[in-house]
Amino acid sequence: MAASIPKFDNFAVFYPFYLSEHSNRFCRRMHFIGSTLVLLTLLFSIVSAQPAYLWLLPVFGYGCAWIGHFVFEKNRPATFKAPLYSLIGDWVMYRDMWLGRVTF
Repeated sequence: MAASIPKFDNFAVFYPFYLSEHSNRFCRRMHFIGSTLVLLTLLFSIVSAQPAYLWLLPVFGYGCAWIGHFVFEKNRPATFKAPLYSLIGDWVMYRDMWLGRVTF
């Protein structure tokens, strides 16, 4: 039987759970790499007027994150539990890593 999924009434309740699902430093680093690649690819696509590269955004973002979870964290990504909050959590954690609030 699958583990029950907690109910999240808002993002403020979800984010501590999200961080607990990213306790492994290498998992967080994979998220950071993936998010950075997403931003660089988006920027390149806009600057070069090459929208054909936009298909790489989910490949880089989810690919790196899922490698982090399945290889290092050994858990299922939060995306499967709360997709929208998880997407927001990725970018909040990315910001928090840049600000030194979350270590990587």
